[in-house]
This record gives sequence, C-alpha cells and structure tokens, in this order.
Amino acid sequence: MKILLIEDEPKTLLSLKQGLEENGFGVDIAYDGDVGSRLAKKNQYDVIITDIILPIKNGFEIAKEIRELDIQTPIIMLTALGTLDDKLEAFDLGADDYLVKPFELKELIARIKVAIKRMTIFDGLQISYKKLKFEDLELNLDTKIVKRKDLVINLTAREFNLLECLIKNQGRVMSKEELLDKVWGMDSDVTTNVVEVFMNLLRKKVDAPDFPNKIIHTMYGMGYVMKR
Repeated sequence: MKILLIEDEPKTLLSLKQGLEENGFGVDIAYDGDVGSRLAKKNQYDVIITDIILPIKNGFEIAKEIRELDIQTPIIMLTALGTLDDKLEAFDLGADDYLVKPFELKELIARIKVAIKRMTIFDGLQISYKKLKFEDLELNLDTKIVKRKDLVINLTAREFNLLECLIKNQGRVMSKEELLDKVWGMDSDVTTNVVEVFMNLLRKKVDAPDFPNKIIHTMYGMGYVMKR
C-alpha cells in the first residue's frame, strides 16, 4: 500500500514515515502543500495523509484541488485544529477522516485500514470508487465513460467490456480464447476472429493518433496485453 504524507514539521514527518514503513506501508513525503498537491495529482496512492496548516498551500486547498480533479483517493487530515467548524470544513472539501494532534500511531494506522477497506482490490489493481486507471486512461464503471488525457472516447458496450478486461489484467498477456471466455462468455458461438475484429476497433479508439503512447500491444502467437 502506498501513502502520501504531507507534513511541514520535520520531526513529526520523519517519525510518522518511519512508523508507517515499519508497519508495511510505502510512503512518499512532502514538506509543503504545493509539493504535496503536485504529488497527489501525479501519482496514484491508496491514502493521502495531510496536515492542514502547511506552507504555500494548506490541507483544505489540497483536498479541494484533488476532488475537483475527480481523484477519489481517501484523505485523512492530521491537525491541531480540533473545532467542529474545522472538521465540517474538512469533510465538506472531501476529507474522509480527521485526526486531531497529538495522536497515537496505532490510531492513525487503524484509520488508514478503515479507509483502505473502502477500496476494492482486483488482482492487485486498485479500483477506487468504481474507477479503473492505467497511465492516462480512465474507465468509470458507473457512468461507462472512458477518458484518455481528459478526452472522452466513445465505445460500444462490447468494446467497453473488452477494455475493462484488459485493464484489470494489465501487464498479463491474454489469449484470444481467454478474452472470448471473459468478454463473450463460455456459451457464446462466436469465434476468436471476432476478438481480433473488436480488438482492432478498440485500438483505433484507445490508441488513436491523438495518443502517441500506445498501451494495447499484440504479442504475436500469444494474444494481447495492456502495458506501457
């Protein structure tokens, strides 16, 4: 599990980083709100932990910016500001939890575990609030909207299901037979030639000229794989 920790007090930051790493978490750190916000937008984390009072950009601003970009990573705020109004503002801006300083590390870890339980893990892939992401590609499983570099890609239902299967199995070569089974079903009377046809249609949209970095690759004689 990967955590982003944003805290400007060096001793607190390093102490929390060490404690979290000793409990099995990977931790990226930021000493101010600007760096923390940029890391949160650039990388994918399981949980973001941030102080509220920070240099350059405060925790409220970080939460607001993250949520405006539709990034649904759980946010836990750590702060000495413990009034009801502070908590309500944090929750209104998209925070998932709020921990008042001073606190015990084991309490923070318990809060992290609760936040992570709200995430679904599929074969090692994080599915956050029914969204799948790979590189600059995003699938919303609720709205069925597909975006790449913020451009909407119009797919048919079958193309969407095929893309969903590939992204859930990213990095693994999938044979035509396996795709036929998972996307069309065991009792389908279609052949593997249909998989080739739909894969070509899908690639024309997902790997269109507008997107120079191709992410769907053919492994000749073996199948297809989604990878960098």
